[in-house]
Amino acid sequence: MKSVKLLCTALLILATTSTASYAESPALLGNFGAWKAYSYKESTGQVCFMSATPTKAEGKYSKRGNIYAMITHRPGEKSKDVFSYITGYTYKPNGDITVTIDGEKFALAGQGENAWTTSDALDQKLASAVQKGSSMVVEGVSARGTKTKDTYSLKGSGDAYSAISKACGM
Repeated sequence: MKSVKLLCTALLILATTSTASYAESPALLGNFGAWKAYSYKESTGQVCFMSATPTKAEGKYSKRGNIYAMITHRPGEKSKDVFSYITGYTYKPNGDITVTIDGEKFALAGQGENAWTTSDALDQKLASAVQKGSSMVVEGVSARGTKTKDTYSLKGSGDAYSAISKACGM
């Protein structure tokens, strides 16, 4: 499960940040408040995802890469609601990574710059909370010991989720 989620996250990073040539570039389905929805095709079929960047990124770091929260559907792989997080730095091994949405906490597992839930059931619960909530805070610790706190608006997340679900037929 971890390797599949890590691969999905890596592919999404490449798809959204690289200028390299792909069979099909992600097509923007729409901007929905703080969230954007995308769709593209790959060898296993349609992929649909929604992503956002933080409205506020806190921490005493000198350098940090791109930061994204994403929810992805891959119907060809029977995968839905996969939550992934790209933090822009390497996580501390075995460090605590938490997502808090309107007071409800979720623990994530991390490796490198990526974090994800540990089960499909938690993915579904977190995806539901993202759609219904008003704000999300992601906290983690870098390999150098720097604590970070990223705050997201969830405005438009329900509409972005509807758009990716419709585009992927889910």
